[in-house]
Amino acid sequence: MKNFPMFLRMTGRRVVICGGGEEAARKCRLILKTDAEIVIVADGLDPELEGVVASGRARQAHEAGPDTFANAVLVFIATGDEEQDRQLASHARAAGAVVNVIDRPELCDAFTPSIVDRDPVVVAIGTEGAAPVLGRAIKTEVETMLAPRLGSFVALAGRLRDAVAERFAPSARRGFWEWAFSGEAFRAHLAGRERDAARLLKDAIALGKAPDRQGHIALVGAGPGARDLLTLRAVQRLQSADVIFYDRLVDPEVLELARRDADRVFVGKDVGACAWPQDRIDRLIVAEAAKGRRVVRLKSGDPSVFGRAGEEIAAALAAGIEVEIVPGITAASAAAASLTRPLTERGETDTFVITTGTCRPGDATPTRAHIAQPGTSMAFYMAVEKAAEVQRDLLASGAPSDCPVDIVSCASTDRERHAATTLSRLAETITAEGLPSPAILFVRYPKSLRAEVSEKGTVAA
Repeated sequence: MKNFPMFLRMTGRRVVICGGGEEAARKCRLILKTDAEIVIVADGLDPELEGVVASGRARQAHEAGPDTFANAVLVFIATGDEEQDRQLASHARAAGAVVNVIDRPELCDAFTPSIVDRDPVVVAIGTEGAAPVLGRAIKTEVETMLAPRLGSFVALAGRLRDAVAERFAPSARRGFWEWAFSGEAFRAHLAGRERDAARLLKDAIALGKAPDRQGHIALVGAGPGARDLLTLRAVQRLQSADVIFYDRLVDPEVLELARRDADRVFVGKDVGACAWPQDRIDRLIVAEAAKGRRVVRLKSGDPSVFGRAGEEIAAALAAGIEVEIVPGITAASAAAASLTRPLTERGETDTFVITTGTCRPGDATPTRAHIAQPGTSMAFYMAVEKAAEVQRDLLASGAPSDCPVDIVSCASTDRERHAATTLSRLAETITAEGLPSPAILFVRYPKSLRAEVSEKGTVAA
């Protein structure tokens, strides 16, 4: 390690930025996050820097004088003139400042890291100037790990530290803070319920005892398959889970985002198998949460779309367990994105319907007559084996035989396949192409197709 990472105290200190262009503006954006005094040394400023000076947040010096670098903790130099850069760097060092000369690593005392800002939590990522692009990529990964509201919760905890020290013996403080940053108060704050979070913390402090850890169930959407289609909230829940119950269609890459020490339980349901009936899953996730564990029920797609979330929510609420839904990208959205095609199209399809080809055993077949209407885009889930039935019902309901159809199998994964056909050849195409489940069947009945059919009917008459 050639560079030692350290956080500099900026309060009451000066930062000097030499230069008035875009590079100087980039550094200024970083320093504006601190409470340092900012001095910009340049004859002319770009519009962004002009605005900063006009706001009073920084002052402009047209040239560096004897006192410019006095009390400066940090100096950025970006004049674009190598000789001028060297001279300014020499003067700044003589005044005791740490110097960073933009794009001239040989003249630098320090390098600017990529920063993840959750003030007062700050993560700095450096590559010693060797690979700044990689540093930014790592920053993006870390951004997904830290909740946007984390900083304000940490600030709240900081304001309560003295009260905790007064009410808790030193041996009990660690347990309190572990509860604070993993329990109901933390979840409430991250969900936007700041007042509830503060109340929970203050109530625990008043009692002088951290509450018993309460279980929690999160029904998390894993998306259609691709790991990078998970939401940030889904990643956060995976990284805080004690136990994860996951489905057959969840990609193993998604599970790699989870805590290494989290228990992982496969509860997938293969067609025709009954090792994991729904009521057994309901009982198990509730039992684990009742032990005070953080449970993630990880489902492919979106838990609210044919994900049996209703049964699991009911079981959790009946047991008095806190439960939440973390939505995921549903397969229809991912399949449409793979086709580079919108789910609705102004003037052609102004109604979008999500329906299923397969119901619970014993339930009646879905009625499809009311959805086979002009201007409707239909997405059929779990319908590969029922394609002939879907085709027959839609045609019988008046949908034209040449309605365009797209079949997308295993959307967003490396196994993705696609076939385009018409409604009259839907079942035939699936058989001929050998398209497997899981797949989405898109059937479009555009308004223009109705007009064509009407016109042909009139001519024929």
